[in-house]
Amino acid sequence: MKLNIHNTLLAASALIVAASTSSCRKDLCYNHFPEAGVTLSYENEWERDYGMGWLSGWDADLYGSTYDNLRPGNPEGVTMVAYHPEGITEFYMSTAGGNVSFGANVHSLLFYNNDTQYIILNDMASLPSARATSTSRSRATLGELHAGERTINPPDVLYAAYSPEVPELKMHENVPLPVRLQPLVYTYVIRYEFDYGQQHVALARGAVAGMAESVYMRDGVTSDEAATILYDCTLTPYGARAEVASFGVPGFPDEYYGRDESSRRDTPRPYTLNLEVKLTNGTLKSFTFDITDQMQRQPRGGVIVVKDIRIEDDENLSDSGFDVDLEDWGLLEDIIIPVHPV
Repeated sequence: MKLNIHNTLLAASALIVAASTSSCRKDLCYNHFPEAGVTLSYENEWERDYGMGWLSGWDADLYGSTYDNLRPGNPEGVTMVAYHPEGITEFYMSTAGGNVSFGANVHSLLFYNNDTQYIILNDMASLPSARATSTSRSRATLGELHAGERTINPPDVLYAAYSPEVPELKMHENVPLPVRLQPLVYTYVIRYEFDYGQQHVALARGAVAGMAESVYMRDGVTSDEAATILYDCTLTPYGARAEVASFGVPGFPDEYYGRDESSRRDTPRPYTLNLEVKLTNGTLKSFTFDITDQMQRQPRGGVIVVKDIRIEDDENLSDSGFDVDLEDWGLLEDIIIPVHPV
């Protein structure tokens, strides 16, 4: 009799455990969404080769840096935008990636780094028109190099990747999703070479006109609208030097981003370089150069060199009347405008 009671209790316990287990699995089915295991990597390129061959023939002493030191580093954080019929959903992840559950009906994904200071993203809800630009910057002493161009800060390092196909995610599975982010911002090493008079220069800054104002996130194509980029320079024994970040030239399909087969633009555009110096007596002097030929051969980063710059001794003799401060531009400092006019 005791054995029968014991067996009955064991059977009842087994039924309870089975029911409980079945219930837990049912809950898992309702609450556990399929995941994608996103792993992120980065293409750390600062320029694209369209025939100049900078990588193979780089001279670190001449250009003031090794080729590899110009490469952008990895970002500090990444945003993934999932596009679906109801709109968009944003996910934030580390630079290595992470597991994400983005539900059903997602038709494409966009990735970009979110640790920028000057980058402004526009129209992100519409994938075809989603684009990045840079904040405005003004310089009181700079005349208009190209009519109608907005003056902007050099953009921050910007990586992006577009995935037009989303892997099918099944319940209780973690589907690997490797993503390689590619640069949308490139660097120009700019050399201002003096024939004479660099000893008279206390400060230097520059501008380059005709550059792309924005870049489209989906395909890396730059906008047709152009902008003038303002930047500071470093004095060197030969004159001045700058490393200037840019989206590249306007209206250009990036054959590297997403491996598009399109190539260079056919319609020439003008490109203008400016150098403004403050002499040791406080006088300001400006130089302008046509760099169209150089820029057409280097639509995505490279090296720009201008020569034959002279400052005569008699240009630095008289007192200009300024309260000379050789440490900065004083009241003539550039103004950075944080909000981009829409």
